[in-house]
Amino acid sequence: MNNCALKEVTLAGLGAATDDLLGRGGRMQAAYAWFPRPDAPEMRYIATAPGRREFVSWRIETGNAPVPSLASRCPLLGWYEREIMEMSGVAFAGHPEPERLVTAFLPPTARGPLEPVDASQASIAGSLPAPTLPQVSGKHVQLLPFGPVRADVVESAQFIFYYVGEGILHYHPNLFLKHRGMEKQFEGMDIEQGILLAERVAGIDSFAHALAYAQAVEDAAGCVVPPRARWLRVIAAELERTYNHLHYLGHLCHTTTLKVGEAQGKLLEERAKQMNALACGSRLLRSIVWPGGVRRDLDVVAIAEGVAALRPALERYVDLIERTTSHLDRLISTAPLSQQLAFDQGATGPVERASGVDRDLRRDHPYAAYDELPPAVATRSEGDAFARMKVRIAELRTSLVLLDNAIMHGIPAGPLLELCRCAPNAEGLGWAESSRGTVLYALHLDDRSRIARAKIKSPSFSNWRVFPFTVHDSNMMDYAINEASFGLTISGCAR
Repeated sequence: MNNCALKEVTLAGLGAATDDLLGRGGRMQAAYAWFPRPDAPEMRYIATAPGRREFVSWRIETGNAPVPSLASRCPLLGWYEREIMEMSGVAFAGHPEPERLVTAFLPPTARGPLEPVDASQASIAGSLPAPTLPQVSGKHVQLLPFGPVRADVVESAQFIFYYVGEGILHYHPNLFLKHRGMEKQFEGMDIEQGILLAERVAGIDSFAHALAYAQAVEDAAGCVVPPRARWLRVIAAELERTYNHLHYLGHLCHTTTLKVGEAQGKLLEERAKQMNALACGSRLLRSIVWPGGVRRDLDVVAIAEGVAALRPALERYVDLIERTTSHLDRLISTAPLSQQLAFDQGATGPVERASGVDRDLRRDHPYAAYDELPPAVATRSEGDAFARMKVRIAELRTSLVLLDNAIMHGIPAGPLLELCRCAPNAEGLGWAESSRGTVLYALHLDDRSRIARAKIKSPSFSNWRVFPFTVHDSNMMDYAINEASFGLTISGCAR
């Protein structure tokens, strides 16, 4: 692993190592378990430290002992630990919410879906209780279980509200009704099959997932990507960010009932997707990235012409929505998220930057050609729905500047693809800053160089963890606006 500094940590030393990481300004990013051997579970923690391009990974051989929970020190790990208990059968001591997160039911003697079928050691997966709701009582308190079928073409989920009048007392999202088990599906695949699956983990960020996966493979193989391919990866990544942020602005207008703004935003999104199709043949930028580089060249003339036409239309659109007081009134001061909560609970992407957490993988952990094409990183301090919109508008403008710079300064000549072969039992880590935040892929290969374990950190898994903190003590009339301002997807969460 070149992308990650691997460190051995003991169960007894886990707490002290975490305190040291946090004390130096570091931050946990994800945790997962995998099985190098059927009865030998191994914990991995992935973290970042200030001033280091590579990530930090801790390895712990757990044996049969429970792992000390870090949820009280790093709240963002709360969901990861629950997921590990349920899916991999590893117990955590002292977890504040030792309940199921993903599955609706597992028989008492069942093993988790990610446990080896021939494992013999004890598993906690089948003994986890169902999630509990708080006891809320009062003459005027009402209970609303909303979903899983929702209006329009919104993804399936159930939301439980306790409310009085319009005020929301407590909110509980049930997001895993259509959990697809994507990590399980990677098992046994070769690296070429894996990238086709990675593109389908979250359709709206297909390229970011494929890029993070490809970089994990390249890390495992020690493969050097040709310069031209690295620049083309930046261009495709910014094209994806552009159409996603335009869709976001249109959908946010929909929730504030600004119908003209919705139509204009989604029209610009359509123009951006048409530019993608002209550039590479795919509106969603699929089948471009490949381990070792890219599969095809991009039509930079079509991109340059598309950006030149899109920029003035974008500026007119942004000017109109930023001067529409009925729209702004619904956003300003709505659903604020503090900087401390954003950091502690693991917010990522525009959501964390709108709350003052200045972090962007393109700048802080550069990949592809971002070290040569560094982006301007926009932040806000208010943390409300308006701030989240403003950050995305700034990022839209930055994406167009990056596209111009990449094309005008001249994409390097040369090959598009380098042969990428992984040795048996190799492992690698890759990442990308998607339109919604951090995407991570950690890969472990078996003795046939096939995928033994794939861990995916998807940004919506992180941001859904944070989202309820902005719903409690808010009101029902602002709920749809708040959800839209986060740019959440359920498929990206229930991966």
